[in-house]
Amino acid sequence: MRLPVADRGLLREQTRALLRAHRRPLAVVLVLHGLAAVAGLVGPWLLGRIVDAVVAGEAADIVDRATVGLLVAVLAQAVLIRYAQRAARVLGETVFADLREDFITTVTRLPLSTVERAGTGDLLGRTTNDIDRAQHSVRFGVPRILVASVTTVLTLAAAFVVDARVAVALLTGAPLLVLTSRWYLRRATPAYLRESAAYASLNGSISESVEGARTIDALGLGPQRRARIDADLREAFDAESATLRLRTVLFPGVDLSFVLPVVATVLWGAVLVGQGTASVGAVATIAVYALGISQPVGELIFWLDEIQVGGTSLARILGVGLVEPDRSPGSAAPDGEQVEARALRYAYRPGHDVLHEVDLDLLPGERLAVVGPSGAGKSTLGRMLAGIHPPTGGSVTVGHVPLVDLPLDELRGHVALVTQEHHVFVGSIAQNLRLAAPEASDAELLAAMDAVDAGGWLGALPEGLETAVGSGGLSLSPAQAQQVALARLVLLDPHTLVLDEATSLLDPRAARHLERSLSAVLAGRTVVAIAHRLHTAHDADRVAVVDAGRITELGPHEVLVASDGEYAALWRSWQQE
Repeated sequence: MRLPVADRGLLREQTRALLRAHRRPLAVVLVLHGLAAVAGLVGPWLLGRIVDAVVAGEAADIVDRATVGLLVAVLAQAVLIRYAQRAARVLGETVFADLREDFITTVTRLPLSTVERAGTGDLLGRTTNDIDRAQHSVRFGVPRILVASVTTVLTLAAAFVVDARVAVALLTGAPLLVLTSRWYLRRATPAYLRESAAYASLNGSISESVEGARTIDALGLGPQRRARIDADLREAFDAESATLRLRTVLFPGVDLSFVLPVVATVLWGAVLVGQGTASVGAVATIAVYALGISQPVGELIFWLDEIQVGGTSLARILGVGLVEPDRSPGSAAPDGEQVEARALRYAYRPGHDVLHEVDLDLLPGERLAVVGPSGAGKSTLGRMLAGIHPPTGGSVTVGHVPLVDLPLDELRGHVALVTQEHHVFVGSIAQNLRLAAPEASDAELLAAMDAVDAGGWLGALPEGLETAVGSGGLSLSPAQAQQVALARLVLLDPHTLVLDEATSLLDPRAARHLERSLSAVLAGRTVVAIAHRLHTAHDADRVAVVDAGRITELGPHEVLVASDGEYAALWRSWQQE
């Protein structure tokens, strides 16, 4: 599954909306650059006047005045360009800041079920490569395109004011320029979409191989992963080659369309001068305009290529907002804290259920351990009980209300999930903890860290809770990061918690001590502990054995051991290790 991509209509609509939201600073940029362009047109016009004066034998009368006028025009253009470029940069940064904030808001609201099905590569590509490409186009491309367009229009207008009969020669390169650009534009968008998708797939393959290096090595999957990466590299190379071929047609055609107006102006101007219908000065002025107009038009063509890349990336960024929600919150309120699963089924792929007709009642305040072999469906069951995924069939309810009918903010107040995968955000330890409880005091933060046995190492830090962590700050060990995540859970304070091997990164003795500490803090709350260490099951009120997507045994530890079933065999095997 891939995340959606915005179509051209939505892309144009969003672009117009961004420009409308910043129309006042945009108008300032256009006015300043327009005035700068007008100042730049004064020089060629004065040159034409001087040429005509020389031809007429009146050079002495005009040179001094033209020199002063040229100096004033150059100074005015320099000042105007300085402020125009500053205004354009500020505009680009502001527009991109709004775009980035909207994107981050959208990403953080994505359904987790969609993110997991799409895989990490696609979303990672959009948040890195696509953001980089889009920011370059938004910060620099949009202002420069507007400026180059204004300069081109004003230059053409000035040429026709000087002498319309000579100025028509400037249009000789237009047919070739239009044909080349249209040919390129028809092919560029799908080519760049293919290129972006290829790099997203390559990023995903490499990151997954690095993250799963131990598993790949243990299972001897190295050749398969190398083959996958090689295939992704070939596709990226082919996609990059396709866009390069497009540019090898675009740029020569554009260069030729720049040469034609200059040659045509000189030749056609010579004919008109010979006929006495145009002055040498007018031809000289318009010839200089023909040379000068190639710079803004060339910039337009350059950004035409860059905007195709940026537009494709922007379409992928906006496409994230097209992801449909995986649930529709209702108005019903839970009438209790009991979590129940009835005839629960789930399939990551249609027709391939990984949970089969699971029935389970979580008694308020109990501690339930879920055990079973790898791949049995334990983690999937935990995610269903936490409301991460909507069921394929059946239901999971809290207080007789389906979890998927609750707004996410309310859902997390009832049920929360902590997995073995933890992330430390850039900022202080206090800021990391307050993600769960923004209004928590320092005393409450310290109490939460003490509850997860992290008070010792936290107290040894010179800056305590204000210690900077994450990129550029203190690097927390995996075990410490896990404790921070568990402390967030303590602060969140839901009535039901799902711990998916949440202490797996701690050594067995520290893990057991932590679990006992948590048991004291979380007394009265319902805890579902998905465990690979059976001492967790030994300490639980009940144990659920999951195998092949079904609960095969359910009951207290002592009862299941005495029944001499699957759990008893697991217990004996674990004791012998």
